[in-house]
Amino acid sequence: MELACLDLEGVLIPEIWIAFAEETGIEELKATTRDIPDYDVLMKQRLRILDEHGLTLPQIQATIDRLSPLEGAVEFIDWLRERFQVVILSDTFYEFAAPLMKQLGYPTLLCHKLEVDESGRITDYTLRQKDPKRQSVRAFQLLNYRVIAAGDSYNDTTMLTQAEAGVLFHSPQNVIDEFPQFPAVQTFEDLKKEFIKASNRDLSL
Repeated sequence: MELACLDLEGVLIPEIWIAFAEETGIEELKATTRDIPDYDVLMKQRLRILDEHGLTLPQIQATIDRLSPLEGAVEFIDWLRERFQVVILSDTFYEFAAPLMKQLGYPTLLCHKLEVDESGRITDYTLRQKDPKRQSVRAFQLLNYRVIAAGDSYNDTTMLTQAEAGVLFHSPQNVIDEFPQFPAVQTFEDLKKEFIKASNRDLSL
């Protein structure tokens, strides 16, 4: 059986932190794993900025409630689920993702958890494990799944390397340039073609 593993933000939904940065006008919050490869460094920077500005989880969730999946994402997920088992491997948090998972038809999501105090302040975060995307792919392979993965950022590249086939999708040029071993596409139609090409089954559009 073949399994499709996808990143979430930047692939299926908008970047949540960028959307929140645009609403608050705080440019520093626009940094993502496309810019800062070390996720721990990135999250500590984000939590420091939230504290400096007195921003809370409910305020971020209010922004998320106004977001929708990227154009074509719902149709792509529906197409993919007809042909593969699908798992979303993300460095987002369950406290962020729920409204958007509903819009995507509740695909399986493996991500992280926030620690929040009674005032709604995000005090810390708990990673599911170190290098969770690669470790998830490795675990699926130990269950005899063949994995095809797609993502857009630095934090996806170990997942793409571990998988039997990896594809960069919606990636910035700096990531494409640093990882030329992966095909890079920008549209869902082209991403479908990459999944078909990588499959060991006779699939069609």
